[in-house]
Amino acid sequence: MKVLGQIYEVMMRELQILRQNHIYRFCMVLFPILVIIFFTTLLDDGLPTSMPVGIVDLDNTSTTRALERKLDGFQMSKVVAHYPSVAEARQAIQRNEIYGFLYIPKGTTSKLLASRQPKISYYYTYTTMVAGSMIMKDMKTISSLGSAALGQATMRAKGLTDKQIQTLLQPITIDLHQIANPWSSYNVYLTTVMVPGILMIFIFLISAYSLGTELKFASSKNWLAMADNNVTIALVGKFLPQTLIWLAIVFGYQLYVFFHLGFPHQGSPWMLVLLGLMHVMAAQGFGIFAFGLMPSLRMSMSVCSLWAVLSISMAGSAFPAMGMDAALQSLAWLFPLRHYFMLYQACIFNGFPLVEVWFHFAALLGFILLPWIVASKIKNAMLTYVYIP
Repeated sequence: MKVLGQIYEVMMRELQILRQNHIYRFCMVLFPILVIIFFTTLLDDGLPTSMPVGIVDLDNTSTTRALERKLDGFQMSKVVAHYPSVAEARQAIQRNEIYGFLYIPKGTTSKLLASRQPKISYYYTYTTMVAGSMIMKDMKTISSLGSAALGQATMRAKGLTDKQIQTLLQPITIDLHQIANPWSSYNVYLTTVMVPGILMIFIFLISAYSLGTELKFASSKNWLAMADNNVTIALVGKFLPQTLIWLAIVFGYQLYVFFHLGFPHQGSPWMLVLLGLMHVMAAQGFGIFAFGLMPSLRMSMSVCSLWAVLSISMAGSAFPAMGMDAALQSLAWLFPLRHYFMLYQACIFNGFPLVEVWFHFAALLGFILLPWIVASKIKNAMLTYVYIP
């Protein structure tokens, strides 16, 4: 009962600090909510739509104009301008007015009719990788459709039936089934790793900041005295209110994206609860550990910032970890977001049992237990260190 009483007293002290310091209000509530709203609304359509493209049509026939109308009819492409030359279209790309352009040289239609294989070129920028790949896909499809349309008309004139024409034009039919995310929604792919990653940044920083300010404001001895200099009780009482606030934010995010926005999830609701709990506690464990390694407000927050930013690259969502160099694959194990992403991908996105990725679950447990390694050093710092700006 005495231990519970001490934890309660430290918790009340921490709640008073949270109420008085506006940084906690902004970084634990306001900014996380803004991040969630920003990312989910930014990618609300799932895929970028109506991206500007240009046309350089030196042939200007009914056949080439039909190709242009088809390109403009695609969801992701929008023809916004016609250019008299390739040089002007290239300059438009450099001015960021268009993402790509389709070049149809003079004589294209006559060569098609004479079966002389005219060349249609398309140019696109990869400065923005997503836009470039989408535009490339649409213009490549248009090029294929143009040759197929002419071939269909030629074979029909020769007396072939529609079934024979279809067999010749497309001898193999592809039956495509995209698992878990059939819409290819970038909102589902990116938001579910970017938002937890940014939340981890806030958790890392706030965890290190709350310990560092005890030294900065010379309140560390009073904090430990409330727990009879038991650093375990002091840490539990200090971080329990923060844990509850972070859990409320994370569970609110999960309710919003999985149940309101309808993001695909194959796992049970209890798996979502477990994943949210591991997410918060592992991030707090790393933040406390960073301060324990370097008991300095400035240095510990710098390490947390660096580690959190690198986590987004090392998680494996944008570039698969298995495609990285062996050294980077080993380094990826040191980032909590990597293990969170693997648990989400396996147990929530695809519905696999937890036993399939138990080693990632064990790694998150390891991050939760990291503070116990440096607990004695934190205690020593709180009792003897003098804050140096």
